Amino acid sequence: MRTRQPARGGLPPGPRTPAALQTIQAFTDRRSTFERHRARYGDPFTVRMLPGPQHLVLFSDPDAIKEIFAGDPVELSGAQGNEMLRAAMGDRSVMLNDGEAHRAIRRYLMPAFSPAAVRAYRPVVERAAAAEIDTWTPGLPVVALERMSRVTLEVMMQVVLGASDPERLAALRPRVLRLVEVDPVVVGGWLYPRLRALPPWRGHARNLRAIDDLIHAEVTDRRRGSTAGSSDLLTQLLAVGSEADDREPLTADEIRDQVVTLLLAGYETTASTLAWTLHELGRDEQVRAHARRAAHAGDEEHLEACVKEATRLHPIIDYVARTLRSDQRIGGVDLPAGATAAPAILLAHHDPDAFPEPDRFRPERFLGEGPEPHTFIPFGGGVRRCIGAAFALMEGVVVLREVLTRVDVVADSPAPTRLRNITNVPGDGAPLRVCPPPG
Repeated sequence: MRTRQPARGGLPPGPRTPAALQTIQAFTDRRSTFERHRARYGDPFTVRMLPGPQHLVLFSDPDAIKEIFAGDPVELSGAQGNEMLRAAMGDRSVMLNDGEAHRAIRRYLMPAFSPAAVRAYRPVVERAAAAEIDTWTPGLPVVALERMSRVTLEVMMQVVLGASDPERLAALRPRVLRLVEVDPVVVGGWLYPRLRALPPWRGHARNLRAIDDLIHAEVTDRRRGSTAGSSDLLTQLLAVGSEADDREPLTADEIRDQVVTLLLAGYETTASTLAWTLHELGRDEQVRAHARRAAHAGDEEHLEACVKEATRLHPIIDYVARTLRSDQRIGGVDLPAGATAAPAILLAHHDPDAFPEPDRFRPERFLGEGPEPHTFIPFGGGVRRCIGAAFALMEGVVVLREVLTRVDVVADSPAPTRLRNITNVPGDGAPLRVCPPPG
């Protein structure tokens, strides 16, 4: 969907270099680039990003971020900011809709992420984590991102699809992994349908069609059989419009889009968060020892603080985008329709006023009262706040406890950051030395 581009003169200041150069800088060295722009142009500042180019106005002031999240969700469109995901997630995805359509989809999904449902999933996470860690051998290295991806994908497959045909699940796993493991150039190319006939997009388009076929086959089989006693998300979506539900039934395509969205968004982000958490713990023996004691004592508040601090230090997504459908005043700045207002998670999480010594891994920041509102925003905010936030934190805590009570892990060197599709992952996968548990 194309949007009207505002005149450059109606936007906050920013670099005048070509949009292609600004895009490359943002993809290759986003933090230093954005910090340099903020130091020179102030908060907010404007960058031009391809494709488009779109005018991205980045805010890191907590009050302005609050305004954006509290704004009219139709006039400040979150769906347009996710446009490059449409090819993979589909037109009916919760991430690609605004207004009443978005609210209706969230209502379908909310029961799967209620407090009771999240508690019920804990044994699923425990089993997946324990099965993975049982394969670790003291003295041999593991790549944290790869191993955590195995755990979180297995969890999401069970949460979303449940006890499905084992052969179908086995066929689906590597295809979901391939769908995620793409670089930003491929993701950006999804905006242009004609590119899907050319490499490398052609192979990814074939992979996506195979995923669609597998999910549609699963939906067809489920509708023919009984799902009594099943609690997975697919069962809940199939129940919409049943005798006990006065809503219209969901089509197979509507169900497919939510299944793909949750599989992708639910596994990759948590895998990266866990990889960063283990990496940071592996770099500091004293902090790791504290976390280990907490794991043995069942102190989940401290373990959650470790997960949150890793997410602060290494935000999985650097900003969230709200494209303006009408002129808006945000943070005292008048913005024209067509601009994109973007709370800059990366900048907010490294603000020394909110987080002293922002480059240090200090889980205690999240104990007690914790940070001020709208300074820690890993799950976005407002009506588009991540629907699975509580689930992701539970999963992170449970996996972290399983690791720390079974083995010791050491990271010998800092991990670089790499942008994979739209998320930040450890560029080297965050390798760890596995050691016997101390004592």
